[in-house]
Amino acid sequence: MSTIGPMFAASANLGLANAERLLSGIAASDFGRFARPGGQAIVSNHPAFVCGHLSLYASKVLHDLKQDASAFEPSAAYQNLFSKNATCADDPDGTIYPGKDELVERFLSGYRAVSAALMTAPDELFTAQLPDEVMRAKFPTVGAADCFYVGGHLLLHIGQLSAWRRAMGMAPA
Repeated sequence: MSTIGPMFAASANLGLANAERLLSGIAASDFGRFARPGGQAIVSNHPAFVCGHLSLYASKVLHDLKQDASAFEPSAAYQNLFSKNATCADDPDGTIYPGKDELVERFLSGYRAVSAALMTAPDELFTAQLPDEVMRAKFPTVGAADCFYVGGHLLLHIGQLSAWRRAMGMAPA
């Protein structure tokens, strides 16, 4: 019986619901833009970067859960644009980042697959030592890492969407 995964899925589902609400109403032409209240650019992650960055993590969690992650494996281009070491850039012409539809679909479909996999993942998967030696210093177990990816990490970046919306003059979602 799975008891740990459904707890993590609850957080993932909250993040997904918040993301869907916050992503609604954003024009495709603004998706890769820095907010400019009063004409002053705020150099902060915009929706294109947030969605692209989060899309990288579905395959990691699915691998941890011994699920087929092939549909969610990021390309080298996605890794270059959206890794934790990448810098978000203003994209006024829409030439740096993929389009809104692609980014939103990739992010949401990946996390929906993760949420579904969490619901049935055996508890012993979460107590296993994290194979990634670098990340193991922060997250000693698979469960600790996956809890972060579908909880704190997801919600941190969803919060960036909320702040971006407000800086763009949009109503709260």
